[in-house]
Amino acid sequence: MKNQNTTSPRMMKKVVRITTNKEQPSDYLYWKDRPVSERIDAIEILRQSYLNFHKNVEPRLQRICRVTQQS
Repeated sequence: MKNQNTTSPRMMKKVVRITTNKEQPSDYLYWKDRPVSERIDAIEILRQSYLNFHKNVEPRLQRICRVTQQS
């Protein structure tokens, strides 16, 4: 006799949890505890995604020049 669990498909239960923003864990605290290399990798993934989405943006850092007056 075959085991019925192997012949019938298993059902997954849908789980929904409603929370407020205050109950959500902080993204800042999560990333603060990650190693620097992992944070830089995540920034690079976001940068590449942005450049793929916005085709008219050049893939380089913006050059900023400021002229200040000394007293």
